[in-house]
This record gives sequence, structure tokens and C-alpha cells, in this order.
Amino acid sequence: MSNAEGITKRVIRYIVTSLHRTDGLTVQRFNGLTWRSHSSFCFRAFTLIELIVVFGLIIVLTGLVLSTVGYARKKGARVRAETEIAAMAAALESYKADNAVYPAYSGPTGAHALYQGLSGDGNDAIGGTTASTGIPGSSGKSYMTLKPNMLSPNPPDATTRVIDPFSNDYNYRAPGTNNLATFDLWSTANSTDPNQWIKNW
Repeated sequence: MSNAEGITKRVIRYIVTSLHRTDGLTVQRFNGLTWRSHSSFCFRAFTLIELIVVFGLIIVLTGLVLSTVGYARKKGARVRAETEIAAMAAALESYKADNAVYPAYSGPTGAHALYQGLSGDGNDAIGGTTASTGIPGSSGKSYMTLKPNMLSPNPPDATTRVIDPFSNDYNYRAPGTNNLATFDLWSTANSTDPNQWIKNW
């Protein structure tokens, strides 16, 4: 049992116990109100301190749960990006083995060029003249089967790009400015800090 679950159970136990307290009086429940044996109609309520404590604990627990879920999702996205970059790098090496060069690109992001080089759908972004049609292997060999969640838009069309788990374009440049003899491939991971980027150098 985690610490958060233990705290949650103690809070619930405290609330239930407090609700059943009668302080020696006969209490009859009626729509959330109570009726004492001497027939005086009154509220049986928590004290202000009890309410503050309960609401405070609920807020703290909610914050802990949300922060944990957010961290887990971000960590999972980073792991997936690292795996995808490694797989695409291997596919680009296979491309070079067949063509003697990597798919050439020196533009802004290179996500569409990356799609063309890996899928074999068009080549006008990597030095050729054939536009993408949305059909992998339509103009050349496919070196990697790109999953639907790696493509935008999907189904593929003439502008399809390879995207990372953060829904941003992967960045590709060949020859690279960091890997001069090969290529640069990276995800910004939703960060403007290069130290947080997921990259192949």
C-alpha cells in the first residue's frame, strides 16, 4: 500500500467516525440533518477545524495524484521517444547501406523529409522530384513501418510528417551539425532547453 493510499483510508475512516458520533444523544438522520430526542431540530455538523483539515487533506491528496500521473506520462513519452529515435536511426543506416548516402535535408524541421526517407513515399524533400502520395513504398523502398501515432496527418498524404510522443515534429538534418558525418535526429520534448531534448548525439 502506498503512502497516499494509507492517508486516504485514514481520512475516510475519520470522516465516517465523525458522521456517526452522537455525543450521547439519540440522533435520527433525515436528509443529511439530525433530530435530537428532545425534538429540537438542528444540524449535526463538523466543526470549522474539522472541515478545514478534511478539505486540506483532500486538496493535498489530489495534488499528489495529479503530479504523479503527470510525471508518469511525461516519463513514458520520453522513453517512447528514445526508442523511436533509436529505431529510426537504425532504419536510416539501412537507407545509407542501399543508397550510399543518408536522406539529405537541411530545412527547418525535417519531419516530412524523415517520413519520405523512412517510408519510401515520395522523395522531393530529400533531393528527388516525386511528391508523397500517402502510400508507403510508392516511390522507393520502405525502411521502417511507421506506426499511426507517429504520423501527422494520418492517414498519410502529400504533407505527412513524423511526430514525437509529445505531438511535435521530429527534427532531422543530414548532414548534421552535431554529427557531421551522419545526421542529427532529435525531439524537443516540449522544451526550449536543449539539455532536455532527446537526441542522437
